[in-house]
Amino acid sequence: MADFLQLHLLTAYGPSNLNRDDTGRPKSVVFGGVPRLRVSSQSLKRAWRTSEVFRRSLDGHLAARTKRLGKEVFDHLRGRGMDEAKALTLARDIAGVFGKVRDDKDKEPTHIEQLAFVSPEERKRALALADKVAGGNAVEAPKAEDLLQPADAAADIAMFGRMLAHNPKFNREAAVQVAHAMTTHRAIAEDDYYTAVDDLKSRDEPGDAGAAHVGVQEFGAGVFYLYVCVDRELLLRNLDGANAVRDASLTALAEAAATVSPGGKQASFASRARAFYMLGEKGSAQPRSLAAAFLRPVRNDNQGRQSIEALESFRDRLDAAYGPCADGRYTMSVEQGQGTLDELIAFATS
Repeated sequence: MADFLQLHLLTAYGPSNLNRDDTGRPKSVVFGGVPRLRVSSQSLKRAWRTSEVFRRSLDGHLAARTKRLGKEVFDHLRGRGMDEAKALTLARDIAGVFGKVRDDKDKEPTHIEQLAFVSPEERKRALALADKVAGGNAVEAPKAEDLLQPADAAADIAMFGRMLAHNPKFNREAAVQVAHAMTTHRAIAEDDYYTAVDDLKSRDEPGDAGAAHVGVQEFGAGVFYLYVCVDRELLLRNLDGANAVRDASLTALAEAAATVSPGGKQASFASRARAFYMLGEKGSAQPRSLAAAFLRPVRNDNQGRQSIEALESFRDRLDAAYGPCADGRYTMSVEQGQGTLDELIAFATS
């Protein structure tokens, strides 16, 4: 029987530009026929997995997304005194297990073309193989089975998955699905016109006595709805049955989703916020987002309270139509003075 954990969060951001598009404006989406501000799933996951929350909870169980494993192996071999040409060949062979290696005439011939998610155990295996050769042992060209693993204790790979085009049988299906966050109400990006003054320019200097620079930066504000779905059984399989790491992963995920903001333009806006509402749900029923609660944008008189009421009302109507969509629920609401993050985490991991 499936075992799903679903998290629904509401977070209010003041003026911010957490996640920019190619023109520098906050990302957006049209939903329910009106424009909304948006924060992408990729931006959220990157912020979470590189956060202090993840490092604290999952120390030793975090992978690296990189093109540079071959460079690390090459530097390691050179440090062991191996001839440069031989070290380069071996480093390229090892890197080639994780992806297509760049041409040997490239300025970075040990880099692979794509970013690869490399677990701590796989990195350890790569360096151990390099040490074996550096120690004078003859080995065949490395095979995928020598280095890659279909499951291990890399929590972020287990949660967010990976794709290895060259060795797809070592791909991992993501156990955590993260929706794009969007505002529960109509919201548009605005422009901030600003000037910068040259501190060393004298008032007595001829010419323009005004600003040394003028510019525009974009921002937006609003209450964002975020939906996260976790297949807890798949998460455990991806972690090769490590229950303690699974619980630590769920703890880190819930805390990060509630407290970690993407880093975009933080120096300009200090747009750090915590979720003022979290609904956790567990059960075997088919998961579903509650985004449709906001097809009709909430009103502007009290967006926080209106967002909570819209979400909970739509949840209850779904239950009435389909039967209970969860076997258990826990609510934390700052607005209503209800629940705590610690208790929600205990619910998620129990």
